[in-house]
Amino acid sequence: MDVFKSIRMGLGSWLNRIFGKRRAKIGIYGPPNAGKTTLANRIVNDWSGDGAVVGTVSNIPHETRRAVRKEGLLINSNGSTIQLDIVDTPGMATKIDFREFMAFGMSEDEAKKRAKEATEGVIEAIKWLDDLDGVLLVMDSTEDPYTQVNVTVIGNMEARGLPLLIIANKVDLPNSAPSRIRAAFPQHPMVEISALEGKHLDVLYDAIALNFG
Repeated sequence: MDVFKSIRMGLGSWLNRIFGKRRAKIGIYGPPNAGKTTLANRIVNDWSGDGAVVGTVSNIPHETRRAVRKEGLLINSNGSTIQLDIVDTPGMATKIDFREFMAFGMSEDEAKKRAKEATEGVIEAIKWLDDLDGVLLVMDSTEDPYTQVNVTVIGNMEARGLPLLIIANKVDLPNSAPSRIRAAFPQHPMVEISALEGKHLDVLYDAIALNFG
């Protein structure tokens, strides 16, 4: 069986749970710098038609410190349309140290302010889980997926019964190993993408259309 056909079939049951109502509110979650905002910007750019972006992308951790919602995206593929609200959330972390930001040239006062805002952002992201229909969990496929953050986030979502799709991002990089993510969390469906290059996003869009056309 073609690998992408297999992925589409696997996503089908997940998407059916999420998008059966033809409108859904989906949160984009994951650790800092996994590519959440890049993915959110890509989705909005592909489907809003207004050139808008959700947030700023930076190599500094916790650049997104407040959840940002984009409503009413009409995802249309193969003649089928789904209305989607997406919420780009701050990076999830079990510990935020202000010294982490000083390494990027911030003063101690600036770093402590950023750390406080980032901590508040994590709390806000957790609260958003009460108001979502499902979650896209973005992981950096160049890194070890079996971290305390990922395990904690997945456990939290499982406890809430939220449908969860894992996004193995950054497959454009030579050291990408999405198979490690699949092996670490085999209980959840996964799709491999490059949010930066837009690679394989059509797999996700097509799967939505196939189930709700």
